[in-house]
Amino acid sequence: MSSLQISDVWGGYGDVTVLKGVTMQVQPGQVVALVGANGVGKSTLLRTISGLLRPTGGEIVFLGERIDHAPPHHVVELGFVHIPEGKQLFPQMTVEENLIVGSTCRRARGERARSLEEVYGLFPDLADRRKQEAGSLSGGEQQMVAVGRALMSEPKLLAMDEPSLGLAPFIVERLFGVLQEIRKTGLTLLIIEQNVQRALEMADRGYVMENGQIVLEGTGRELLQNEHLRTHYLGV
Repeated sequence: MSSLQISDVWGGYGDVTVLKGVTMQVQPGQVVALVGANGVGKSTLLRTISGLLRPTGGEIVFLGERIDHAPPHHVVELGFVHIPEGKQLFPQMTVEENLIVGSTCRRARGERARSLEEVYGLFPDLADRRKQEAGSLSGGEQQMVAVGRALMSEPKLLAMDEPSLGLAPFIVERLFGVLQEIRKTGLTLLIIEQNVQRALEMADRGYVMENGQIVLEGTGRELLQNEHLRTHYLGV
């Protein structure tokens, strides 16, 4: 059974249709990359899966349960956890307070102490700054908090929207190193990323979105050899 099955999904904002029959799937334990230019519908798809937007057509099934009309809190309780673009932390709360927010769903409350220890193990810098206001951190540190907060929710599938956006190259390398550590735990990852090369190198499977539709799919390695992708996204 797929972790996530998206079948012929249409949707967008009011009268503006952004998603035009999107079909894709994520298998348990996979890292799946969704790549494409700005404005093609990648973030809209994540918001639709998360329940923040309602699709106008199609089906979304997560762990065997249809969720295309489920409220966001139910989607999180099932284990689909979405890290939005731009981090969206509570800047006047401390690092640790932001992390604890992630463990408020029923499934995660009893694991809070263990989850905190694991997050601080992945991000030692956050342990040193646990009492510091999140808004005073660097962009890279704030992204670490965003990832840590999501992990506190005990996700079964972690979806990340542009995790490397605006980060210095050495921070990007560090972040992808942490994601490699997370994948070793068996957690399923769905990553939207404009750093196409880096995302597909890591991905078991990739999808390319253009104009609200999936136009290419394959293993990460296959897509990196695809002539269309190399020309339009890698500048080769």
